[in-house]
Amino acid sequence: MAASCYPLSEDQFVCSICLDVFTDPVATPCGHNFCKKCITKHWDVNVPCKCPMCKETFYTRPELHVNSLISQMAAHFKRSDKQEVKAKNSDLKEILGVRPSCNICTGTKKKATKSCLICMASYCETHLQPHLTAPYLRKHELVHPGRNQQRQMCLKHDKPLEVFCKKDQLCVCMMCMILDHKMHDVVPVTKEYEEKKNALGKTKAEVKLMIQKRQLKIQQIKHTLESGKKDAHRETADGILVLTALKDSVDRALAEYTDTVNDKLESTEKRGEGLITELEQEISNLIERNDELEKISHSEDQIHFLQGLRFLNDALPTKDWSGVIVKPPLFQGMAEAAVTELKKKLDKEICSFFEEELKKVQDYATNITFDPNTANSWLVLSEDGKQVRFGDVNRTLPDIPKRFSYYAGVLGNQGFSSGRFYFEVQVAGKTKWDLGVAKESVNRKGQVTLDPQHGFWTISLRNENEHKTFPRSNVHHMLKLSPQKVGVFGDYEEGLISFYDVYSAVRIHSFPACSFNEKIYPFFNPCNNDNGRNSAPLIICPVPNTNLMPHRSGINQN
Repeated sequence: MAASCYPLSEDQFVCSICLDVFTDPVATPCGHNFCKKCITKHWDVNVPCKCPMCKETFYTRPELHVNSLISQMAAHFKRSDKQEVKAKNSDLKEILGVRPSCNICTGTKKKATKSCLICMASYCETHLQPHLTAPYLRKHELVHPGRNQQRQMCLKHDKPLEVFCKKDQLCVCMMCMILDHKMHDVVPVTKEYEEKKNALGKTKAEVKLMIQKRQLKIQQIKHTLESGKKDAHRETADGILVLTALKDSVDRALAEYTDTVNDKLESTEKRGEGLITELEQEISNLIERNDELEKISHSEDQIHFLQGLRFLNDALPTKDWSGVIVKPPLFQGMAEAAVTELKKKLDKEICSFFEEELKKVQDYATNITFDPNTANSWLVLSEDGKQVRFGDVNRTLPDIPKRFSYYAGVLGNQGFSSGRFYFEVQVAGKTKWDLGVAKESVNRKGQVTLDPQHGFWTISLRNENEHKTFPRSNVHHMLKLSPQKVGVFGDYEEGLISFYDVYSAVRIHSFPACSFNEKIYPFFNPCNNDNGRNSAPLIICPVPNTNLMPHRSGINQN
């Protein structure tokens, strides 16, 4: 009786550790139930033993025994779950249009073509004929065959479900429509079926299109990853080649420097050792002469003395050693000379490296033109949109939001929200200019601050030879002379903006780890005329030996 009034739920037979129906349930001394395997593993790693539910501590590990009653009830719920899943699968097959077999056929049963809601049976094409010809059967309601005809009958009035209530989204019979859905919007089931089927067709088309777009995106991502992998391998190989060449140059310079020092030392040592040998020989001869002189000096035999002295009067060594000096080897300046020579070689290697780097970024050359709608009213643009200079007259132009009203700036027509790009600008003959890229949202009204915080990544020339970037960075040490043509390279995904002196193939400056977050545009400022000294224009130049391919660099037109 109690069980019927208060039915047990599956939640009461779920282990709080694995969150599944109990397997070999056991009870702790505090009265909470768990799977035996779950609580055993829990206590293996948590000492002292605690109840996962109430946190009661057991300093002596409790002995656990399976509760057979709870185990049987848990097994019952598991079987119920399997039956419920099976029933849901059966319903799904019916919804998806799995046709039942004919109820009349014997032996091999044919698929039913119609079901009768009065007879509550399904018929194949042969056994359906009486319902199509017999007068008393022709009045029966024939519907699309289903495994459960009872579903197509109103359980309340035992009438066919013929209309669909749009408000309640239910199939109802005619009696339900009159009694319960009188003021609702109802339509025949067949009409609603056709409408929903057409809508389903559109949804299927949309889903198919979404699948295709996502498959295309997967291909694009895979292509990008594969290209990135190839670029990484190529860059690694190039880097190893360049750095190995630089290392070899340093190793050779070190070996040559060491050999030169050793040769100089060896030459000095050889001369000194030769002089020492000669001196030692003379000393030996002199000692021998001195011994003979000593002997004869003690002789009392006058004849022997005179005859012996005649043989000892041969000439003594006459070489004057007072002027002979062995100077230590002079190494002063050798290291400096070696470093200077090494620098020349390294500069040559580095120059070659930058030339290769410049060739690579030039592959991303993009056709850039000036956007006249952004140009300050003092600026004059050429007809082809490739040259800009500071004019003599402040023209009257519409003060549209895109236009720089105070700062003498102009943006390119082409913006970038992905990929890589490169363009070159001739700056020859100018005493000052600003060049780089800017975010689409930069301030264009009033004073402009050229730094990344305000959306600008630029390099500037002032006073003919002072090159600056913001944040302030001294870049003149990279340049022997002011560049005549500047290349600008950008990689949107990498957040990189780099500037190159095109003729010397030197990278002037780079902004790494930039945060763009929106479309960016080429930015130009020719600056004022400076009393005629800065009248030359900024000119966007074609990049030699490249094909301008906007799609390669993720270009977006305004």
